[in-house]
This record gives sequence, C-alpha cells and structure tokens, in this order.
Amino acid sequence: MSGVEFVTKGMREVEEQYDIVVCGGGLAGFSAAVAAARHGAKVCLVQDRPVFGGNSSSEIRVPPQGAASYHAYARETGIISELLIEERAINHESPIFDNGYINSVWDMVMYNMAVTTPGLTFRLNSSVTDVVLSDERTVEAVVVRVNHAETELLLRARTFIDCTGDGVVAALAGCKWRYGTEGQEEFGEPHAPLQATDAVMGSSIHFKAKNVGFPVPFTAPDWAVYYDNPDFFWKRGRGVNPYSGFWWIELSVPWHTIHDNETLRHELTRHVLGIWDYIKNRDPVLIDEAQNYALDWIGQVPGKRESRRIIGEYLMTEHDALQKTEFPDEIAYGGWFIDLHEPGGLLAEYSEKSAVEEHETQDYMAKSYVGPFGIPLRILIAKDMNNLMMAGRNVSVTHAALGTVRVMGTTAIMGQAAGTAAALALRDGIHVREVPDRNIREVQQALLRDGCFLPNVVNEDPDDLARKAAARASSEATLAPVGPGPQRDDKKTQDDVLTKTRGQWIAVGAERIDSVSVCVSNDSNEDHVVEARIYVVDHLWDYRVEAGQPLATTTLTISPGKEMWVDWSVDLNVQELRGTYIRLDVLANPFIRWHSAASIEPGHVSAYEIGEGKMRKLGPGVMMSLRVEPPQCCYEASNVLSGVTRPYRNTNLWRSDPTEALPQWLELCWDEPVELGTIELTFPGNLLRGYTLDPSFYKDPQCPKDIKVEAYVEGRWIELASLLGNYQRRRVITLQTSVLTDLLRVTVLATNGDPSAGIYEIRCYSSVSGKETDRGEQ
Repeated sequence: MSGVEFVTKGMREVEEQYDIVVCGGGLAGFSAAVAAARHGAKVCLVQDRPVFGGNSSSEIRVPPQGAASYHAYARETGIISELLIEERAINHESPIFDNGYINSVWDMVMYNMAVTTPGLTFRLNSSVTDVVLSDERTVEAVVVRVNHAETELLLRARTFIDCTGDGVVAALAGCKWRYGTEGQEEFGEPHAPLQATDAVMGSSIHFKAKNVGFPVPFTAPDWAVYYDNPDFFWKRGRGVNPYSGFWWIELSVPWHTIHDNETLRHELTRHVLGIWDYIKNRDPVLIDEAQNYALDWIGQVPGKRESRRIIGEYLMTEHDALQKTEFPDEIAYGGWFIDLHEPGGLLAEYSEKSAVEEHETQDYMAKSYVGPFGIPLRILIAKDMNNLMMAGRNVSVTHAALGTVRVMGTTAIMGQAAGTAAALALRDGIHVREVPDRNIREVQQALLRDGCFLPNVVNEDPDDLARKAAARASSEATLAPVGPGPQRDDKKTQDDVLTKTRGQWIAVGAERIDSVSVCVSNDSNEDHVVEARIYVVDHLWDYRVEAGQPLATTTLTISPGKEMWVDWSVDLNVQELRGTYIRLDVLANPFIRWHSAASIEPGHVSAYEIGEGKMRKLGPGVMMSLRVEPPQCCYEASNVLSGVTRPYRNTNLWRSDPTEALPQWLELCWDEPVELGTIELTFPGNLLRGYTLDPSFYKDPQCPKDIKVEAYVEGRWIELASLLGNYQRRRVITLQTSVLTDLLRVTVLATNGDPSAGIYEIRCYSSVSGKETDRGEQ
C-alpha cells in the first residue's frame, strides 16, 4: 500500500494503491478479501458499516445458513467454516435459535481474522460514492467516503470485486443489471410469474427478547402497527414465539429496497413493535408464556434479500439449479431450496409459499428442492469488463435462481472463489474475465487445497506428494450396527411412521452383502407387509425415488410388536460397487415405524419421499436403525487419498476402530524418499448439519484434538510437529526446514469426544515457504 494525503476545502483526501479492492464486508466480500490476501495479493476491504458480516453481523443478526440446512454433509467449508467453527467454540450464546441471537463475539471473530491476515487492509464505516474508469471496460479506482472522518479515499487497484449487495460499484461503472422478476416467456422457469414484474424479495429487521424471571408489561406506542388476528400468524406460515425475531418480518413493494431503505427501516420498526405487542398481550397461544419476557434488542439496519443483479459473463437460471448443470468453470455450490418470498412480505397473504404447506404434502417444496449444484465462475465476472467481479446476492442470476444462491453460506464460498480467481489472475498476468478459459483448473485446485468443496472436481494437484503415496493405519472401522434411540416422545414416534418411502444410504466396503436388517414396530393387531428395495445411487445427494433399476427387491412381513429386527437375506455380490453407495428404501405403510438410529455412522444418512419423484433429507440429518452383514469396510486408510474431503460418492474418511483405544495412527508410504516441507490435514466434524444446531462452546467430538506428526528418517521416528487443543477442521503444518523421508505418520492422541480417530485428507508439499496465509498453521 502507498498513500498520499492532502486537504482541500476541509476534506482530507487520501490516495492509495492496491492489487485488489473488495467493496462490501458481508460474508461474500470478507471471504473474497481474505482469500485474495492469502494468495499473496495486496488487498483493501471497504465496508460501509462498523462491523463485518453484513446480514450475519450483530447489527442485523441473521444466522449464516446454506446447503447443510437441506442436505446432510453439505455444510460450506473454507474461510466460512473456519469462522463459524471458531465462533461456536468461544461463544457463550446458545442456542442460535433463529434471527436475533448473534452477538458481538461473531463480529470479533471476523475482525480478528481481518487484523491477522497478512496483506489485508480494511476501511470500516466507508462507503463507495463514485467509480473512476480508465476506459469503458476497465475500473481504475473507486472513490470512498469515510463516515464521520471528513476523509475521502481514492483507492486504485488492478482488480475490483463488488460485494456491496446492491451492486453499487458495477452500477456506477455503467454495467447492465436486472431488478425484479423475469417472466415465464423469457426462460421458462417454473417459479417465474407469467409476466415480468419489478417486485423483489423484501428487507427485514429482527428482535430478541429475554426471560427476566418476572412479569413485564408492554405497551406499544401509538405509531406501531396493531395486530389482533391469530390466523395472520398461525395459519399463514408466520409462527411466533416469545424470544426472537422472525424471517417473515419483511417488507418490499410498494417500496424500493434501495431508494426507500430508510422508509423500510421505519415501517419495519412499526411492525416489530406491533408484533411484540400482539405476542405479549393478545396471542391466545403465547400470552401466558410471554409474560416474563422483555424486549432486549431491536435491529435498526434492514437486512436486504434482493436488489440489483449484475449481468455477468453467464446468466444462471433456475434450470441450472434444478438440473444440476455441470459447469467447466465450477467454483462453488448451492443447496438452499428455491426460496422466493412473496412481494410485500407482511402486506401479502403469506410471506413464503412453502411455509404454509402441510408437512405431508410439500408440493411447493418438492418443486423447489434443489442441489447440491455447481455454480460457475462466469456469474461472478461483470459482462465485458476486464477487471470487475461480484459476489453475494448481486451476482448474475435470474430472480428465481437468486432464491437458492442468495443465502450467506453460499455467498461466502462464492466470495472465496472470486478472491482466489482475482489473485491468481494477477499472478498470471491476465484479466479476470480470461480466467474461465485460461486457468480455471488452477483456481479450482486452489479452492480445494484451501478447504473448499466442489461437486464435480477432485484433488488433482500435481504438487501434492501424497497422491503418489500408499496409506495404511493402525486400525480401520467398519460399518457398525446401529439400533434405535429411546422413543421418548410422541413426535419422535410419529416421525418414524412410514407415511412416505424412506431411504437409507449404505457405503459398500466388501465383496458381498449377505443381509440387511431394519428395526421396526407394528402397533396394529395384525401382520403388515412393506416393500423394500436396494438401489445403486450416484452419491449421497442422489434423491431420485426410482434411482434406475433396483439392485434387489423384496416384501417384508411385519408381525405386531415393538422394536423388532427384521432381516432381509439379499445375497448380493457387490465387489464392483466397493467405494460407492447403495440405498435401502422401505416403502410407505402407515402402520409401520422404521426407527431412527440412536447415533450416526459417519457418511450414512437417510431421506424420505416428498413428491415429483424426489426425496429430501430426513430431519436435521439422521440415520435409520440398520445392520449389514458382513460388516462393510468403508473407512479404510486409503480414503485420505480419494481427493474429496467429505462423504459424497463414498465416505472418503479414514476412521479407526472405535473398540481400540486411542492413540491411533495413519501412515503414508512412498516407494522413494520425498522432500516434505508442508503437511496439510483435513479432519472430520462440522459437516453433517448447519451450525445453528451447535450449542455454545461447541467443539465437534469427531475432530482430533491432540495430534502428533512424525517422519521416519535414518532408521528412527522424528517428531515434525504437534497440534494440541485443536478443534478446527483444517490445519496446515509448515516445517522450518524440509525433511527427506519415505514414511510419514500422523497420530491422533485424543479427539474432542469421539472414540475413533478420523482424517479426511492428508496433503504433502515439498515447499516450506507456502502461501501468505494463516489457515490454522503450526
């Protein structure tokens, strides 16, 4: 960074030069800035608020969610994962029920990462007011006003990334953009209205209430909106509770989400006070429970869902999400459903169509359930611009497609991709618009190395020495039988009823499957039959109800009784299926309960039929009671070399035998000695479910806590490094000097609670310098 200061007419003016300027400090912009800096660029991050995080910050308090809310083992990884794991490990606030519970601990986790990232400068409370173009295709600088400081910044850079949400930089640069909904005639999207409109999803503010232990009266001011109809809430998908704000406190039309932002803030405040007045004083369900609750916080920064969408090198439509288009320039993935809120929000009959559906019908959700699907880099590159990218809700998508990519988990990994692509383009001396054609493979491999996941790309890094090694371990787990948990309440019992077809994924790890068994109950007084099928499935998210021709079928007779194991002698030769998944489906019978399991064997999840030939993840991510004979060897040491760092087409996990005590070790063996300078480890945990289900001070039990890394040199083991008290998913160990060895051992001394050691991936590199990064390095 270089800077020149001078004062004109009372306004201080400062000019600075960077490689990359990122405008917007929400999760997309923050991730973009950190990623670019970690890849060696000099970066300035401009944020118009005093804290990072955008809608997730303590000013707005929307928990970051993404694909894991609707798909097991789909949680976003990379920079966003580091942040959320750290926040849960140190934050006392729990649980994160919904909007309203994020506090300043989250702000400080992000602030700490920004401060400690080499090469990253940031300007808070600073708003972009203008753009300087060197020609019609190139941004030369942005003009930034620092609030309350009488300072104007002229920030020059080689590349700019617009993560402002409203697309401020792109709009000022003259880029084309869209606002509102596309009509059916344009792309034929199932969720598009017949005619195009200027309606967009609305903005929200939230609140939090606190139980103070004694009755607290509340009187709304005269200017608050008055509510008195329970049906407005309970029958229109607007469920209420006495402790936190709700996603459906939302307004858009007749107001403009950009130009009328202050009007929307005031109107939303009127509604919040009116809704709290209703909960406290008139709601027939909550009036007693709410008596001891007092308002603790009301947001005053509207959280926006939609405004400008900048036209990029590719316009992603709803069809891409529904059909899981495979893009050659895939750099991220999505998995939230196509979540389109009704224009007007609180002024509409209901706020979101799926919220008013009955659980058993789910017609709209079946139509809207998508993913995980790949996202192309081209939607992050402003059309015909040399050096302007975007990430966040302003990317190049239709209104319907925005319904699935707009959530913060997804925007964060798009941001990391944008920052990575921008930095590597500068390294290679090309414009960012050339990256999809010239060096997309390098960007994809960099993202995987940095902990991200791509559905259609695996580790093919030529510099990763581990890819030339063989793996062995002190022990390996097999797929253990898992019985039902205690049936403690009516809801759990009801959830087990086979009202719809239910499927259970099984990782194949043997030459044969002789039998599968399920634990069921028949609460009637007579025998019932259920049909069972086994399908070969493509991966963990293959939700086709009829996934091709069944591998096997049968009819099971269930006699009256509770928690009975029923065996199916399938007698299958599955040698050619080793390292893949099959799915056991039990078809609907409302008299039979197939009990969910007391625990989950890693990589084994279940789903149920929702309509339109689709299945959906069951609950928050659960496993059905299951026994498989012979036990499947699906957690082999060789899985750490699969090139994938989560369950997907296989478990991709080495897991030690839980019956053998820790410590347990895994070794990489080379035919010839290799020079090791950097060792990169990816551990299990923090993938199955969204982070909002994690309690305070949470450290995933599966994650190794204490680890020792050794190399065999000149006939003896030499300790290279140790990690103590770890809870992060990914750790990078950079040695002070390289070591020549043909045998590397990673020993898990202790976990954060799980009886088994586990590792998803080990990477090895000869370089000891590495990138400028603080990715949990030793």
